[in-house]
Amino acid sequence: MSLDKASEIIWTECMGLKKGEHALVVCDTPLEKIGYNLFEKAVNLGSEAFLLEMTPLKIHGTEPKDLVVEAMKSADVIVIPTSTSFTHTEARKKANAEGARVSTLPAVTEDVMERAIPVDYQKVRERSEKIAELLDSADSAHLYTEKGTDLTLPLKGREAIPDFGIYHNKGDFGNLPAGEAYIAPLEGGSEGRLVVDGSIASIGKLKEVVTITVKKGMAAKIENCPELEKKLDEHGKMARNIAELGVGTNDKAQVTGNVLEDEKVMGTVHVAVGNNASLGGVVDVPIHLDCIILNPTLEIDDERIIEDGKWQV
Repeated sequence: MSLDKASEIIWTECMGLKKGEHALVVCDTPLEKIGYNLFEKAVNLGSEAFLLEMTPLKIHGTEPKDLVVEAMKSADVIVIPTSTSFTHTEARKKANAEGARVSTLPAVTEDVMERAIPVDYQKVRERSEKIAELLDSADSAHLYTEKGTDLTLPLKGREAIPDFGIYHNKGDFGNLPAGEAYIAPLEGGSEGRLVVDGSIASIGKLKEVVTITVKKGMAAKIENCPELEKKLDEHGKMARNIAELGVGTNDKAQVTGNVLEDEKVMGTVHVAVGNNASLGGVVDVPIHLDCIILNPTLEIDDERIIEDGKWQV
């Protein structure tokens, strides 16, 4: 599958781009090849296409300049391949509030585009909605692994979100590649131990496990990853908030160290720390880092959803 074909799938199957619509690509210099490819495909599909290339922002969640925000608010459809994520920014939320359909592709690569974009979106949708339905109705989730993860997360009253890569209606949002269902656990309630053995956002694929002791909904202790500790401590105490429980539903995705793809891998679970305001929570900090767990067992209330990385539903 070529980059050109993957770009076409994004505009047609994922975004539902129509002729004459204002299509905006926001990219930064490291991802300009992907940005230009998306722009050229949008032109070929008959849209009124625009390309905005910017210098890279420092960290995921950093707000772009007003010029970018205003351009986004004026577009019908926006695709954002950038080095740092727009997912949890006010800029993205404002564009959605104006009716734009938005997809973010933070730190995407050509390999990821070619491998994990061409999927059966109806099947990904069915899986994602099924998991979201189970999370929606649950009081709690229990996550554990043979490597030592044993974590309980309270979910009662929180709304789960299925992200399946089809954004055809006004205000729709998700990131690409797609394929997950996620929820913000109740703040202050998660307890236990998280042994991360896949990858961590902004750090990459792990050679050794990272152990996080969770108390009262916070990452109280982090072992074997001073880089993660430093990133969180730069943003204050609430950056250690247990922000998300997510389940991957994309059967073409692989764990490579790029969390954009890693968190979508079917058979994995991810737990994030930091911002959960855009997921239905109340913690608004400028950082959100996903931790990928391999071969997990996940129970939602009394129902086993995944056992040792194998789906049970």
